Amino acid sequence: MFNKAWLKKLLLREAESGKRTAKGQERPELFTTISGVPVKRLYTASDIGERDFDEHEGLPGEYPYLRGIHPTGYRGKIWTMRLFSGFGTAEETNARYKYLLVNGQTGLSVAFDMPTLMGYDTDHDLSRGEFGRCGVAVSSLADMEILFGGIPLGEVSTSMTINGPAAIIWAMYLVAAEKQGVPFDKLRGTIQNDILKEYTAQNEFIYPPEQSLRLVVDTVEYASKHVPQWNPISISGYHIREAGSTAAQELAFTLADGFAYVEACIKRGMDVDDFAPRLSFFFNAHSDFFEEIAKYRAARRIWAREMKHKYGAKSERSLWLRFHTQTAGCSLTSQQPENNVTRVALQALAAVLGGTQSLHTNSLDEALALPSEKAVTIALRTQQIIAHESGVTNTIDPLGGSYFVENLTDELERQAYDYFKEIDRLGGLIAAIENGFIHREIADAAYRYQREVEKKQRIIVGVNDYVTDERQKIPLLVMDAEGEKKQIGRLRKTRASRDKRLVQQRLAALSTAAQGSDNLMPYMLDAVRAYATLGEISDVLREAWGEHLPFGGPAKKSQAAQKKNVHAYA
Repeated sequence: MFNKAWLKKLLLREAESGKRTAKGQERPELFTTISGVPVKRLYTASDIGERDFDEHEGLPGEYPYLRGIHPTGYRGKIWTMRLFSGFGTAEETNARYKYLLVNGQTGLSVAFDMPTLMGYDTDHDLSRGEFGRCGVAVSSLADMEILFGGIPLGEVSTSMTINGPAAIIWAMYLVAAEKQGVPFDKLRGTIQNDILKEYTAQNEFIYPPEQSLRLVVDTVEYASKHVPQWNPISISGYHIREAGSTAAQELAFTLADGFAYVEACIKRGMDVDDFAPRLSFFFNAHSDFFEEIAKYRAARRIWAREMKHKYGAKSERSLWLRFHTQTAGCSLTSQQPENNVTRVALQALAAVLGGTQSLHTNSLDEALALPSEKAVTIALRTQQIIAHESGVTNTIDPLGGSYFVENLTDELERQAYDYFKEIDRLGGLIAAIENGFIHREIADAAYRYQREVEKKQRIIVGVNDYVTDERQKIPLLVMDAEGEKKQIGRLRKTRASRDKRLVQQRLAALSTAAQGSDNLMPYMLDAVRAYATLGEISDVLREAWGEHLPFGGPAKKSQAAQKKNVHAYA
């Protein structure tokens, strides 16, 4: 890209410039990115150097897609605006969805409560005290029908953040759409369904890794044949970053998970170009503005290169890394919560400048409670202002060519490949998970960052500096206090009114299939159509496969498995 002789002269000029800049002229700051990458005083062409344009950069819409997967960028289509919504009963969340759609949201995103995430019905012993606290409770098809009542599922794109029981919840969504008369091939959306990151970051797993990976492949295979517009996995770096990883770790471990899913699907006998175009990704937008932009750009280039050269993908769409972004929940503070509006705006802008296809902006009150209607409206308006008032959508990859951004992109890519080599040395991703390597790397990064905050090497406004004694009051969401009773009442009514013999037959068929090698999606769909509950279906698989205990292998009969859902099979 640059003449060698000219670059050599430039390096000499930079050295002379550095000598003239006395250390005393600089603030005594920690000049690194949040992830610890040293940041130089100045970046020039020498930090980019010579490179093959077509292999390294290319044009937007061209391999290796560093500058974006579409040749028109946001001039063709603005990103999908989603807000992660879900609380209490299906009725309450349905009302929030309708409010957001009226106010300009262009896609739905479902948060589930903890019992649902762990595959338990609301009336299970282990569900007590957890109803609706971090999302909506969905125990059966009846709840799913109410959750999306009055919302035409053939006209919206729906993202669902769930992993362990993702296949079951997806089956409920598919049947709810079926009851609306919407063909499966018209449905658009995503299930997170990224179980591998659960074992390293979020810990919301149920079954052992091997069986859980089978479920993921089942959903990919079923989607490729019957739900072609659906993304059956959202390979998620978001929770890896929330657990305390660096940007490079988020990049590396997320893509490593993605490669593991590709290999599992190929092992099943699927052609890579039959499923890879529907794989999607989910990244965090943290506070280090340039580092985040570089991370997204590096992710696109790495994925395209590996899919083309390692996995032999032929379809252009198989090389595209399409991703959703959410602003960093871990960066939100309960102190001076109005500051979170600024944090979210900057993080969202970084995601847009990095080329995200879909974006969720956190609400200012999320360090204190689930989002209020006012707070969620501000979060949505933040995206709309970036889209329509900032001018950043007028051109593609506007920071492309920045010496700093290009150098940082290369550096994050280099660190990611170092992790890939170490994972291979350890025997692959599952081995790296089971021996605790990824856990340790994330924990070490989280500890380093926390120590920097405690030493005030990193300033968090309102937390470790610029602190005030004034208590700031903001309106918080108040949920229906009778919601749990309503939910349990509906669950009991559903169990009482269904065909009990049919439920038993469908669950028995699923149990037999789980011990074989059939794709389980058709059996789950049949069980859901008979109004078998989430807990009942999950228990069938618990009985067949056991439950996973971290660093201790599968436990065939853990305490949780023995305490079945109260009315299972009733």
